[in-house]
Amino acid sequence: MKHKMFLESKKGFFGESKDGLNAFGGQYMPEILYSALKELEKAYKNILKTRDFKQELSLLYRDFVGRPTPLIYAKNVSKLLHNEIYLKFEGLANTGAHKINNAIGQVLLAKKMGKTRIIAETGAGQHGLATAAACAKLGMECVVFMGARDIKRQFPNVFNMELLGAEVVSVESGSQTLKDAVNEALREWSKESKNTFYVLGSTLGPYPYPDIVREFQSIISKELKAQTKEFFKGNPDIMIACVGGGSNSLGFFSHFLKSQVRLIGVEAGGLGKETGKNAARMSNKNANLCIAQGYKSYFLSDEYGNLLETYSISAGLDYAGIGPQLAHLKEIGRVEFLSALDSEALEALQFFAKHEGILAALESSHALAGALKIAKEVKNKKILVNISGRGDKDIFITAKALQKERWAEFLQQEIQEMQSAESKSTKGSKE
Repeated sequence: MKHKMFLESKKGFFGESKDGLNAFGGQYMPEILYSALKELEKAYKNILKTRDFKQELSLLYRDFVGRPTPLIYAKNVSKLLHNEIYLKFEGLANTGAHKINNAIGQVLLAKKMGKTRIIAETGAGQHGLATAAACAKLGMECVVFMGARDIKRQFPNVFNMELLGAEVVSVESGSQTLKDAVNEALREWSKESKNTFYVLGSTLGPYPYPDIVREFQSIISKELKAQTKEFFKGNPDIMIACVGGGSNSLGFFSHFLKSQVRLIGVEAGGLGKETGKNAARMSNKNANLCIAQGYKSYFLSDEYGNLLETYSISAGLDYAGIGPQLAHLKEIGRVEFLSALDSEALEALQFFAKHEGILAALESSHALAGALKIAKEVKNKKILVNISGRGDKDIFITAKALQKERWAEFLQQEIQEMQSAESKSTKGSKE
């Protein structure tokens, strides 16, 4: 039996609760935020879809973000894998990832609504960085909530957010990762929503956020429709993207959902299948249907609905839930899921760096690991992979994982040089 596919939500939900299926999404929020969400709904329908807004956003995409991002034919890897491999390089967008597509759109929307202050959550730091850059561009105050654990492993992005004028708030509760940053951002929004706009970074949360974020990120697949014509006629055979909450994957898949293209999402397999060692919700069948953080979807949770701790070497995939539209697409069989271990992501990162001269983010490296797996099963297929971000942000993680001794030696030298310079400066001032 073929089930109806929801390309956008209906009354805030993706899917219908019948024939053993579920309606995912909704707007499960404290009453104090209902007025803010209704205001956002109105802006989504009356501002975001207007010609003037679209034209202004289009100019920002071109002149600030640097779109279109290139589609790269991975010639060397294609020969090695006996398939045609193409890479959509979102890492070349301003701030280094796809996150800027949504951030600049939401900040522009907030400005049109008369808001003056922006808050956001971030995991890997790319959404926070993108939001900080968008706020700097459009003249808005910016506060970013980030888990304390993520702050430690993503220092380059924290440094750059502050350089762009944002205040980065360390979240010390829970596992100190993305889900805790989301919780804290929602608490802040409930305290003050009159002048504050919450820029949510993925296709999740209460309606209308899943639709808003998908709409801004769909610029990726819109460009791909034109770009693939330059390389080959028709559609690719397979498209692969990493999946945390779902913004890069839905942006990548959006204009191909009605096609016959095989769509694959790759989750964080972490260190293995043991509870707390991964963030694989759909691929390992570990998730339960829950209502959390404003929406109904699948989450890694206990029998009482309490979210479990997750783990991934990639901060951007280290999240317990999955966006409602992706949950729906999985349930009706339109998108399939697999997972990649930390070790597999690191191997894929090195493989594509060596053979194609690209440094993918750890999130994107999970997608590349998925491509390596799929390429063993098929031959002579056109495979598109979304490189959602570039890997310079991960230097404190990848260097430690791949060259631990050299990295430790480098850091020690840096500390010694800083101490020596400080000592000379102190001595000189006394003289």
